[in-house]
Amino acid sequence: MSDQGLKVAEFLLQIKAIELKPQNPFTWASGLRSPIYCDNRKTLSYPEIRDYLREQFCEIIRREYGSPEVIAGVATGGIALGALVAQELNLPFVYVRSEAKKHGLTNMIEGVVEQGQKVVVIEDLVSTGKSSLQAVEALREAGVEVMGLVAIFTYSFDSAVSNFNAKNCVLHTLTKYEWLLEQALNMNYISEADKVALSEWRKDPEQWSAQLQKV
Repeated sequence: MSDQGLKVAEFLLQIKAIELKPQNPFTWASGLRSPIYCDNRKTLSYPEIRDYLREQFCEIIRREYGSPEVIAGVATGGIALGALVAQELNLPFVYVRSEAKKHGLTNMIEGVVEQGQKVVVIEDLVSTGKSSLQAVEALREAGVEVMGLVAIFTYSFDSAVSNFNAKNCVLHTLTKYEWLLEQALNMNYISEADKVALSEWRKDPEQWSAQLQKV
């Protein structure tokens, strides 16, 4: 558990980019009930937090990847963050759409990349990882070398770990679910009982939701 990871978790909780409500769960777009809701785009509205995230992204990239040649953001949450990181590192920036445009040049990648270039991908949130890895695959199909993906936060689902391993893509995050719960407890945002319930949700979100709907 890193001090930086706990600090990022603290920021996300402070501005309600992440909210925890085990007693009054949210309903996700999928219909699942969940005790957590995440909208990391809120971080862009807070200059101090935005700057801190940019610095942490750059630190991880320098430490783990050395000298990439391009930064790529995943639409839409990774676009603004990726552009900030690219500016700080003085690198070209592109972003990857969730699907190719249906008109014009029908691009999926917006911006200029060249075959063989080394790219680091920026994302705001990793759940199962499927949408993030779709962007990775699009970049690989364009002939670039994806060095890895860096995100603000991950729910730490086992499925995400499996998906990233299957695609041979290295994932780093500024903070993660376990650290978030620890910091939430430190801040008296949740109780020990809440932490137990939230830990159980992460193990099997669908079963957790199903049990809730039976009550």
